Amino acid sequence: MKIVLYGATGTIGRRILEEALRREHEVTTVVRDRSRLHDLDSEQRLHIVTGDILEPDSVTETASGHEVVVSAFGPKFGSEDELSEAARALVEGVRRSGASRLIVVGGAGTLEASPGVVLMDTPEFPEELRPLARAHAEAYNIFRKSDVDWTYFSPPAVIEPGERTGSFRIGTTRLIVDELDNSRISAEDYAVALLDEIEDPQFLRERFTAAY
Repeated sequence: MKIVLYGATGTIGRRILEEALRREHEVTTVVRDRSRLHDLDSEQRLHIVTGDILEPDSVTETASGHEVVVSAFGPKFGSEDELSEAARALVEGVRRSGASRLIVVGGAGTLEASPGVVLMDTPEFPEELRPLARAHAEAYNIFRKSDVDWTYFSPPAVIEPGERTGSFRIGTTRLIVDELDNSRISAEDYAVALLDEIEDPQFLRERFTAAY
């Protein structure tokens, strides 16, 4: 498939890129600094372009001729409002481009930690992460109300570099925890779950999550 990927230089985006190339998809990554992917210059199925996820015209131009747009965009600390700006640009740009799907790396804060209580409203949720969680919630509502075929993929409470096991559980709106009440996944297995969804869609115009 022909995939556009925003945020390929981040921790999660890089794993998504590597997993997509492993599965022999053709990937166009949209970056501001091409040098951060210099080690992949020899990949024939990788195209590195510059663009702006905050500009609908740029999204349209980049996404045209592709089947799937994946956003692993993460704003810098203090610029959380860019998530909503990016969401609007993605919706408009993808619609105009003719790409068939939009898949978004979302936040965990709006997953239900218990019935009627979302994770970001629990006492244990780090205070410094609440602005980012609220921004993810606003962006999610933009996707949810849009007319494109979106999928919103929320990670568990903890996602970090680790092993690619290919073994995890899938859920929808509820935070997945293990027998020790931990909610985690490696960035590598998160990428596996995302590419599985691209290849075999199960959550069109829905959100889902994955964890051990």
